[in-house]
Amino acid sequence: MAYILLTYKFIRSVIIDDDNNLTDKCMSQITSVQIDNFLPYMRDVIRCEQSLHELNLMWRIIESSAKMNCPVEAKSILPTMAATREGFNRLEKELVLSLVQEKVATVLNEIGTKAQYVIDILVRNLYERTADVGFLATDKELCAFVAGLSGSEDSIRARLHAYRRKYTVYDEIILLDVDGNVLVQINEETPIEGSLDPLIAETLASDQYVETYRASDLRPSKDKALIYSKRMLHQDTGEVIGVLCLCFNFVEEMAGIFKSHGDSSGRSVMLLLDGNNRVIETSDLRWVPVGATVPVNCDGQSNLKMYGGREYLIRTFIADGYQGYLGPLGWQGQVMIPVEIAFTGKESNALKSLDSTVAEGLLSHAQSFCPPLFEVMTAASTIRRVVWNGQVMTAGQSGELLKLKTILDQISETGTRSNELFAQSINDLYETVLASRLQDSEFLSHLLVDLLDRNLYERSDDCRWWAVTPELRVALASQIIDSTTVAKITEILAYINELYTVYTRIFVYDKSGCIIASTNSMNGDDSIVGTKIDETTLARVLSLRTEQQYYVSPFEVDALYDNAPTYIYHAAIMAPGSDAVVGGIGIVFDSASELLAMLQGGIAEKESIQALYIDRQGHIIASTDPTRPVGTSLDIGADLLALPSGKSASRIVIHDGHYSILGCSASYGYREFKVNDGYKEDIIAVVYDSFGEVRERASSGNNSASIIEAAPIKSGDPEFATFFIDGGLFAIEAEYVLEALSASEISSVSIGSRSERVGILAIQHETDNKNYAWVFDLGFLLSGEVSVVDSNSQVIVIEYGHHKIGLLVGALHSVAQFGLSQVTMTPLAVTSDGVLIKQIIKANNGKLLIQSIDIKYLLNMLSNPFESVNEQKQLA
Repeated sequence: MAYILLTYKFIRSVIIDDDNNLTDKCMSQITSVQIDNFLPYMRDVIRCEQSLHELNLMWRIIESSAKMNCPVEAKSILPTMAATREGFNRLEKELVLSLVQEKVATVLNEIGTKAQYVIDILVRNLYERTADVGFLATDKELCAFVAGLSGSEDSIRARLHAYRRKYTVYDEIILLDVDGNVLVQINEETPIEGSLDPLIAETLASDQYVETYRASDLRPSKDKALIYSKRMLHQDTGEVIGVLCLCFNFVEEMAGIFKSHGDSSGRSVMLLLDGNNRVIETSDLRWVPVGATVPVNCDGQSNLKMYGGREYLIRTFIADGYQGYLGPLGWQGQVMIPVEIAFTGKESNALKSLDSTVAEGLLSHAQSFCPPLFEVMTAASTIRRVVWNGQVMTAGQSGELLKLKTILDQISETGTRSNELFAQSINDLYETVLASRLQDSEFLSHLLVDLLDRNLYERSDDCRWWAVTPELRVALASQIIDSTTVAKITEILAYINELYTVYTRIFVYDKSGCIIASTNSMNGDDSIVGTKIDETTLARVLSLRTEQQYYVSPFEVDALYDNAPTYIYHAAIMAPGSDAVVGGIGIVFDSASELLAMLQGGIAEKESIQALYIDRQGHIIASTDPTRPVGTSLDIGADLLALPSGKSASRIVIHDGHYSILGCSASYGYREFKVNDGYKEDIIAVVYDSFGEVRERASSGNNSASIIEAAPIKSGDPEFATFFIDGGLFAIEAEYVLEALSASEISSVSIGSRSERVGILAIQHETDNKNYAWVFDLGFLLSGEVSVVDSNSQVIVIEYGHHKIGLLVGALHSVAQFGLSQVTMTPLAVTSDGVLIKQIIKANNGKLLIQSIDIKYLLNMLSNPFESVNEQKQLA
């Protein structure tokens, strides 16, 4: 009786009383998640809740039946049944809550990631525009024309067109004088004579660029325009002479972002908002129009928001900033999804496609990657132990307890149904978590490769534009390049390199490939001047026929980058007014720092994630993993290396001895870059999200394949208590089992040197006094390898004669009765003096084999300190 009372107290302490922090946490989450608002839209969770409720009711009926029909006989088990019922009631609430929470969190995380990328990608793009306008406003030809010193309207318009052909993100470029009169514009479809826009006065008064987004008479055909303006100065006097305006093709750019990163299924809408929560751009005008004011969710709360008569889950982000630039004031990225479709339309088979050993091992790390899942598993394990103990306690009973047969049968049947439901519900939650993480990794890799293509697009623009610098074309077309000319070229290159710090060196070479001038930002010397570029590169540059063409060297070690691998972008320098190539310009991209910065910016310093850029051969060109430096190769599946351009994939893998989710995406290019400009260099972004070290011997008891099917039995047939060790199913005759306790109850002791003895355990069975028993690692006795103790580990206390010992095992399974025909002796048991595994139980028509432990032999083995564990392993 004392045992029953202790069990009852123990269960209440674990499930109800001693976990106040968990209780408070769950109650606060119930308030924040507003579970009733979401349940109607989660059909699978509703089904789970109904099943849980039915089982909960069944436990109540069993308890009531025992109290009414055989109160005396049932007196000893009623506290255990009450503890089971109360624990089950708590688990019902926690499991449903966790399923709802995880599904809501998955949706919020998915739309939140996209909302953040909307604004971050845009800000990175606009940062380049701030650099462009600053540089182009100092262009000598343009400044000379605005100052009235040289140049014609036609020649300047041609130069601006040449610029736009390279930097295709602009749909208009305008030069104005100080009075707002238009001197030149490239968009002839909407001609303007002048402007009264206040941005002109603001720009003239500032030595910085001015960023403007609103309606403007500079763009009369647009409701709003995004314009970058910078004042222009007289090249001799420094006097303010006019204004340069670069008009960004904003609508087209946002459409590209929405198409690339939006929801192809149309279940959500992606928005760009201003500081007043008004829609600037939308992925679906019919759904949420431009100009509408929408609710926002900047703090990530799970509260539903109302818009247009529908309730939405929403995530909103402002920009993190790039190189100190935060984008237009107050702009935000947002994604909205209606709650009625937020949890539908997606099927996942992550668990079905996963090896069962990997699935169990990864699940053993649930506490780190999904605390709610871990809490549900712990609660389910506790109830499973209570049911298991109740079944053990009544196994083999006779006499008055036979009146309890119907009750005990119901306990066994309901316990089995409960275990099946626990397994299915935990799998559902596990599936949800894995699907979310797989999706996150895949989307992150997509972002990383998109950032790369967008960045390198700018590099291809830069080299081509600088190649048409008039001073360079004139200098290289001349027959004599003296020291004065070299100094002038070097000055031009130094000025460019000072503004564009993503390059470690910019150099110019003549038609023979001899480098005549270079910046020296890398090592402070000019030792490369006078050397020649390689013949392959020179031949490719000389073969370029238009100023729109360029050449990129392979990603390999180059002396121009201090003998490190990088890309070098080349463009041909042509003679003035001709397509005759007279030399070339090379810009050395600072790959080491720039590519690493892209990866680090994308993963946001998440410690569990490593990211890499690789080529189609698996060669690493950038990596956040210090154990995989640039130049080494990544061991990755051939199918992933062959991933079609623009496609993404994700899967669960073993990576560096850890369970990891791998996400990867193959580059597709940006605008014309790598799409139709003749350049092809596929890069694959790879991310690894690690969850914990590989555990080959993990078992959660959550294996539906191990459920024992009912079979014909007779009175007196043996009953066995079953449990897991290293994923295998084992049994002990139930008559020798006293109880099971959590492995957390083990106290380690320093005396004794036997490897299989792991500590002592306090047991209280039918007595008010504490007794202690040694605990032995049964897994070690069977295999010679120390068992990993985790939240699923249990200690089974057995009694044989006067001996009481504890056996450390994995998760508990069930207590079942088997027919004599199902129990067979092992071959070694017949020919030897004894073995640890004496019998094999053939359950489920022989499809499920359970190894039965010989308790007598086990005790004899443990009483002999000189007996070799390895010898027993061989016998077993």
